[in-house]
Order: sequence, then structure tokens, then C-alpha cells
Amino acid sequence: MKIGILETGFVPDEMQDEFKSYPTMFEKMLGSLDPSLQFQVWPVLIDQFPDSIHDADAWIITGSKHGVYENLPWMIRLQAVLRDIVAARIPVFGVCFGHQILAAALGGTVVKSDKGWGIGVHEYQLADNAPQWVENAPETMKLNAFHQDQVVKLPETASVWASSEFCPYAGLNYGDRAASIQPHPEFSFEYENALLQSRRGDVIPEEIAQIAEKSMQNPVDGSSFAHWLLAFLKGERQIKAA
Repeated sequence: MKIGILETGFVPDEMQDEFKSYPTMFEKMLGSLDPSLQFQVWPVLIDQFPDSIHDADAWIITGSKHGVYENLPWMIRLQAVLRDIVAARIPVFGVCFGHQILAAALGGTVVKSDKGWGIGVHEYQLADNAPQWVENAPETMKLNAFHQDQVVKLPETASVWASSEFCPYAGLNYGDRAASIQPHPEFSFEYENALLQSRRGDVIPEEIAQIAEKSMQNPVDGSSFAHWLLAFLKGERQIKAA
């Protein structure tokens, strides 16, 4: 199986020696579960796009420092590509910015939230009708978050499968072949912390940084999410818990 990764953001220059790239994080996350997987990366933010939506069996859209509302040319082009992928019923999954631009492509609205920064380990409630690929769907899950922007208006085709008080539309589903999540299941503690410290006191207010640090003492459900994401990309349906 070949997974195409649409790269919409770069790891900060000073961190690339240690953390490489966002596609690398997904490759490590999923490749450890299935070494037979193949990956190809298209850095769409520098206008490098796949020739065809059929160049991969499934797609992932990464996070980015950019906001969907910037409406840069590559973002407009990406939204058109995403609509084609969804229409063709090829599995596509968005994370953070990927979550937001998929929603925008399908008719939703994304803004810089007046709630401010959501950083650190956040807990999300899963809906009773969580997607089939979420194996034995738990009541809640904890994942690393790092965002200001949020989806505030849902596309008509969207259903909410994960939410929190801070981020009501944290997980969205569009039928059984398109889905997304606002937090970062691919982020390790090390990267979340490094990113926080690099922006602390400048971009991130100290009070927010302290709250985030305290939350990061909690374990995350990244390992479980990796299994769920792989099941989604493969189009597998899981057996729900009784």
C-alpha cells in the first residue's frame, strides 16, 4: 500500500536535524505497524503536487504554521485536489492544518479562534457514533495539541466524532473515506516540548506555556491512534466494544 503525504508545513529549521519533518513523523508512526507500507511526500506548500489523485492509495494532509484563511495559491489548489480525492472516494485524513483545510475545501469555515492557543495534552470526548475504524471506541482520548485556528462552521457533509470544550469540532468525518483530527497524534512528547520551548515568551505567553507543560505530564493515546489511522487508511472496519 502506498500512502501519499501532502506536506503543508515544515519543521522549524533549527529542529530539522533532530526531528526531520512532519511526513517523517507519520512514516515512523505508521511504518512501525506495517513495514510493507510505502510513502511518498509532495511538499504542496512549495507548489509540488501529485500528477494524479491516484498516485497513492490513501492520503494524509499534515499540519502547518499557516492559516487556511490566508488563501495562498497553493492552498486554493490543494482544496481543489482534496475535493477530487473525496469525490473519488480515496481515503484522505487531515491533521491540524490538514483538518482545517479539508473542512474548508468541503464548505466549512476556519478562523483564528478567540479562545487563543490550545497547547499540550488535551482530552477529547468521542461521540457514540464514532467511526468504524476507531477500534473499541473509548469514551475519551488524549493527544498533543498545538493550534490557535479552529473549524467554527461545519461542512454540510461533516459529522463530529471527537470534541472538547476548547475545540468542539476536533474530529470530523465525511462518510467513510474522509476524516480529520485537530490535535497531533504524530507528535512525540519531545517534539511537542521542543516546539513549545522555541516559541515560549515570544509567540506563546508564559501563562499558557506553564499550563501546557503541566498537561504534558499526562500520557497520550498516540499508539492507539496510530492503529486507528492505519485502519482508516486501509478502509478497515473494526468491531465495536459491547
